[in-house]
Amino acid sequence: MASVTIQGVKKNFGDVPILHGVDIDIQDGSFTVLVGPSGCGKSTLLRMIAGLEQINGGEIRIGDKRVNDLPPKERDIAMVFQNYALYPHMTVRDNMAFSLELAKADKGVIATKVQRAAEILALVPLLDRYPRQLSGGQRQRVAMGRAIVRDPQVFLFDEPLSNLDAKLRVAMRSEIKELHQRLKTTSVYVTHDQIEAMTMGDKIVVMRDGRIEQTGNPLELYDRPANQFVAGFIGSPSMNFLPGTLRRTGGAAEVELKDGTRLAAPLGSGGQDGQAVIYGTRPEHLTLAGTGIPATVAVMEPTGMDTFVACRHEGAELSAVFRERYDFAPGSVIHLQPDLQRAHLFDAGTGERLVA
Repeated sequence: MASVTIQGVKKNFGDVPILHGVDIDIQDGSFTVLVGPSGCGKSTLLRMIAGLEQINGGEIRIGDKRVNDLPPKERDIAMVFQNYALYPHMTVRDNMAFSLELAKADKGVIATKVQRAAEILALVPLLDRYPRQLSGGQRQRVAMGRAIVRDPQVFLFDEPLSNLDAKLRVAMRSEIKELHQRLKTTSVYVTHDQIEAMTMGDKIVVMRDGRIEQTGNPLELYDRPANQFVAGFIGSPSMNFLPGTLRRTGGAAEVELKDGTRLAAPLGSGGQDGQAVIYGTRPEHLTLAGTGIPATVAVMEPTGMDTFVACRHEGAELSAVFRERYDFAPGSVIHLQPDLQRAHLFDAGTGERLVA
């Protein structure tokens, strides 16, 4: 196992900059998730760690070794791809053994490592099958088994679950997390799915447009987002954002919304009197009240465990999630009160969270 250090890493495709000086410290044995929208540079960064993309600036170290100019085979990494990348003419056993055979490992060692990986991933009954005879989840486990047998210092996962159906994705992310807990190998995982990031990562790196917006553990990002982008990206359903103006009178602080509604400012929020702000509150942190944000009900979505209500306020989309069961008529008006301990204020111009 080894740490991965990324310092000032830059990448251009022609004259177009893709990564703008990225810095990340990935601890030995950790599970780090790179998450962000499509095109933010996360897969490019992963491929640079693997040696599949050239670095235009900065430095990548695996352990104490600078790997900028090393070919992939000398970096002691193993990569699991989105499309499995299995050899169709080889059995599961042969697919898993292939990299060791290329390295001219002893046949007894190869057999032992393949058997061990197959046992960990419940692939023993499938060792003599071909990829075409396997389900998507089984193929992904074979791709993971092929990585395990190499016993690398670092595992790299490039959106490995995106080709699976929703139910299988949930099962497979638990399998990958359990695998990491067992092997303790440093892992870097790329996804655009923030639920995967939240449930799997010890550390999450949120990226946008080739830059890092925030790094932290899942609950840090959920509870204390650095800016409006992170607040909106982390959490499902996503955070509600309402534009307004901060009003400070004496020791009290309120946010005046566009329709004149006044809400008490979130606890611990900063900002100056008259400042244009965005009031952020998560759907699950809203409660029904006699006063608060007037919202017109658009759609009701009962899930059994929760009731999801899609509303509108002054033309803006507004969502609420209740543990209780309600049956609001479409077009009816309800009033929603945010939890002041869990709400946030953001600067309307910069998007930065305003903290006192």
